Amino acid sequence: MRLVLPALTFAAMLAMTPAAPAADKKDTRVYEMRVYYAAPGKLDALQARFRDHTVKLFEKHGMTNVGYFVPVGDNKDEKLVYFLSYPSKEARDKSWATFQQDPDWKQALADSEKAGKLVKKVEVKFLTPTDYSPVLKVAAGTDDRVFELRTYTATKGNLAGLDARFRDHTIKLFEKHGMTNVVYWHLLPDQKGADVTLVYLLAHKSPEAAKASFGAFGQDPDWVAARKASEEKAGGSLTEKGGVLSEFLKPTDYSPLK
Repeated sequence: MRLVLPALTFAAMLAMTPAAPAADKKDTRVYEMRVYYAAPGKLDALQARFRDHTVKLFEKHGMTNVGYFVPVGDNKDEKLVYFLSYPSKEARDKSWATFQQDPDWKQALADSEKAGKLVKKVEVKFLTPTDYSPVLKVAAGTDDRVFELRTYTATKGNLAGLDARFRDHTIKLFEKHGMTNVVYWHLLPDQKGADVTLVYLLAHKSPEAAKASFGAFGQDPDWVAARKASEEKAGGSLTEKGGVLSEFLKPTDYSPLK
């Protein structure tokens, strides 16, 4: 005798089917890189203001603290480099407006500047992740790391070719040689240099480890071949002369990203 089972509805069949693991969603956030140059002798006071007040108030007003860094070694310019993220540029502008009007911020600002202003100059860039960037995970590393902030200026018309070389070759070869790809960004389109600029963060065990990794990377036959092919296609270098800048950064004690 043949056993006849009741027909399952399509919805019931879907409910019984295990869900496929969700792929990493593309990061659509807007990032802001802010570089503060402290007034002479004021970097410690500036950091205290961030540690005790600013980072909490940023979060209160809908901003995500990503990372706070100072240069490795001699920080003669008394720099603080930090990154925030937002759902959109419009959300960013709204958050900053409410933050600046917050009575707690006004009080912290006034208290910290009784002996003079703490910041003499601010530089700001707005960033958007490239299509090949890992999704930036704001978390502490498993050990002490240094970060390398690298900024490339592409030759005219060659940013897409530079991106293709990173997408298809460079990021894999970085990993092969012990470097951690943290995030890759372009400038938002309305900014000066958006058509030629690539900004990215790598993580290393130390500056010495970075030097060794880049030495091995530069000699890798796969890299040599990828570089040669990309430059033949472009008719020359993909980056301007002097258009590769590098700075090693160490996280502050209050940085979420370490």
